[in-house]
Amino acid sequence: MSAFAECDVSERSVTNRVTGARMVSGLGGEILFDARTTKACVVDRSLLDREMAERAADAGAEFLLKTSVVGIRGSSILTRGVRGREEIPYRLIIAADGPRSSVARMLGLRRAEVYLAGVQAEVPYTMDPRYVELHPNASPDFFGWVIPVSGTRARVGLCAREHAKDHFDRFIARYGENSLHLVSGVIPLGVMPQTYGRRALVVGDAAGFAKPTSGGGVYTGVRSAKHAAAVVAACVARGTFDDASLRDYERRWKEDFGKELDIGMKALRLRQRMTPEEIDRLCRALNDEDLIETIVEHGDMDRPGALLRRLALKPALARAMGILFASGVRQILTGQ
Repeated sequence: MSAFAECDVSERSVTNRVTGARMVSGLGGEILFDARTTKACVVDRSLLDREMAERAADAGAEFLLKTSVVGIRGSSILTRGVRGREEIPYRLIIAADGPRSSVARMLGLRRAEVYLAGVQAEVPYTMDPRYVELHPNASPDFFGWVIPVSGTRARVGLCAREHAKDHFDRFIARYGENSLHLVSGVIPLGVMPQTYGRRALVVGDAAGFAKPTSGGGVYTGVRSAKHAAAVVAACVARGTFDDASLRDYERRWKEDFGKELDIGMKALRLRQRMTPEEIDRLCRALNDEDLIETIVEHGDMDRPGALLRRLALKPALARAMGILFASGVRQILTGQ
């Protein structure tokens, strides 16, 4: 919900509202969380992006459609597209060009440390539209998901570091073969070591701001863009564009959501060390009235750190998962 609110757009792109989630281990363990109030919105991404683009155009942004940056020469970017080749001078660049950011590469900035391949299909599928399904054992590196677009259609997908298509084919087989729409993409995990430099600020997926706990990047992308805009405005007003002037951008986003991304990466690494049987055990352990109440009350897809801290203090979870798991959670939260 906070991601949608950050976009500052109307609700015309919303196709469904989700109040909870069902976690399914595939080995018998299953648990349902229901907050009985909207916790997330399922949107038509093309409509959401279009409305955001319209608002940007109304504010004075100029769009060069079907045009890409092919080089940087001095203080100019070189583009190629429907208007041919152009050289466009700049004072500052905000690189928002996706997971494999060509601008960051051209400037010699190191990029995200991990890339996951994602595959998702939209299929006819009857399910309770209130709940997202999470399938942690659908992928050894991340998880699979079933997101209700409505009561009769769902988005089924997963992410993996390797052999994503093979994992996806096995997972999607449970939901039939009549795919209405199939997409694939890349999710970067692990923030690039420095998100500014050489008259550039790197935002969103280009900086590796996707959330390791969910793979989502809208919230952190929009938040980072707002911080970048504030720093750019200050630099333009002062007429200073050196690295010392741009450093404030990194300070701002780290204070905002940097700790959440760090906790998320540690949690992901812990999850990747767990066997399917351990994940099933975790799923069964979470099926506790006190734990469910804590998750429902404090769960936040965009800022999961507070929930993890509370769960780490729950004796029921520590007893069920054993000393190793409890120690791993403490390491996530303390950084030790």
